[in-house]
Amino acid sequence: MEKSGSENSSSQIFRDLLAGSSRAVVFTGAGVSTESGIPDFRSPGGIWSRMAPIDYQDFVRSAEVRREAWQRKFEMDDTMRGAQPNIGHAAIASMVERDVVRAVITQNIDGLHQASGVPADKVIELHGNTTYATCLECAERYELDDIKREFEVSRRLPVCDVCGGIVKTATISFGQSMPLGPMERAEEETLECDLFIAIGSSLVVYPAASFPLLAKRNGARLVILNREETPLDDAADLVVHDEIGPALARVVPLN
Repeated sequence: MEKSGSENSSSQIFRDLLAGSSRAVVFTGAGVSTESGIPDFRSPGGIWSRMAPIDYQDFVRSAEVRREAWQRKFEMDDTMRGAQPNIGHAAIASMVERDVVRAVITQNIDGLHQASGVPADKVIELHGNTTYATCLECAERYELDDIKREFEVSRRLPVCDVCGGIVKTATISFGQSMPLGPMERAEEETLECDLFIAIGSSLVVYPAASFPLLAKRNGARLVILNREETPLDDAADLVVHDEIGPALARVVPLN
């Protein structure tokens, strides 16, 4: 493992690993988006340290729990309103555009990779997306503005116009099964890559955190860029503990 020393040396090693790669994959966590002003739910002082997350089964079972969930959702949207992709997002988008990176696997639900210019079909969202809602029965998509207007006037819960099913934000909640399609795609991309770059993830939330080790065991090089240490640092070929946007900007030409 090569730990970050000087900014110049770690940046050069990172550039060399990218130059020697023909099929890289980026894996991102909350640390990429905190620089856009989006809070990390799991960190000390984060939202989940102040209020317990709502379990999926409780959401499905209880109308009152669903009202609480939607109330929290719209309050959180007020906090996140105006969040824009940052330098880190732009650097990742640049790597995708130049075909250095073949896919972006993300634990994030904010849609900022797509907003930064990464094509939607290159983004694999393991925990879903909070920028729209879907029916739990038939997967019909619903836009949040329409749901919010009705909820604020009457606190009416959204119901699917197509099948009458429960409508929920398109995120994966506690107690909800991980999405099979994205998980299979993420595993496939991980096994096919020769360089796996984990950015802004604590690498403690499984099964998502299993992908870096899967890549490493399959012969890929592993880079970890995170402000804090992670449990997988010892397995990495390069570890950089730094602010994510500035660190990537030293390595990747921005568009």
